[in-house]
Amino acid sequence: MGIADNISYINEKIKSVCELCGRDSGDIILVGVSKTHPVEKIIEAKNAGLYVFGESKVQEFIKKYEEVKDVRWHFIGHLQKNKVKYIIDKVELIHSLDDYELALEVNKRAEKINKIMDVLIQVNIGKEQTKYGVYEEELFDFCKRISGLKNIRIKGLMCIPPNEDIDKTRFYFKRMKFLYEEVKKLKYDNFDIQYLSMGMTDDFDIAIEEGANILRVGTGIFGERYYKKEDINNE
Repeated sequence: MGIADNISYINEKIKSVCELCGRDSGDIILVGVSKTHPVEKIIEAKNAGLYVFGESKVQEFIKKYEEVKDVRWHFIGHLQKNKVKYIIDKVELIHSLDDYELALEVNKRAEKINKIMDVLIQVNIGKEQTKYGVYEEELFDFCKRISGLKNIRIKGLMCIPPNEDIDKTRFYFKRMKFLYEEVKKLKYDNFDIQYLSMGMTDDFDIAIEEGANILRVGTGIFGERYYKKEDINNE
């Protein structure tokens, strides 16, 4: 199937899962994870009706941003402090706030351009050493620490669960939904909790069942990731 067919298939699956669990599919945001894929594929997806795209490497994102117009960009990868200045005016949502120093930098750069930057807090729900994110037992202290930053607006939570069997994935998603509802109760001025970003190509149906409203789908839309030789050599 081509990209348009893939998008149609995923949208139909979103609708059917939502119907089964009593949710409105209109509440689900599908983010096309376009990292490593060429601009031509993004334009093809855009022409098929996809309007939100996610990138995870700053340099790659900036090149695509300059070539693809009239779409919405999310930054979904680990963000280094020294790269914030390059994306702050270009993305509508950062999924990966995971550190207080990063929060300070995002806030500072947003203030300089008179912007309120929407962010999600990345939770390391499986406590994996190889992944970034705030551990759940640190989450509420972290929320308190960033609550005074006036140029960031916390819109929700994001996670990348361990790559395990479906039952364990569901457990992690359930836990994230619980944390999401607890964070929603916080009364901080810069908190406006609306989004739970979880679920990728192989598990977005489970994520919907457990309460996700932002899905990050790459392979299911664009096919296997495309790496140039120089990209592989630079890994």
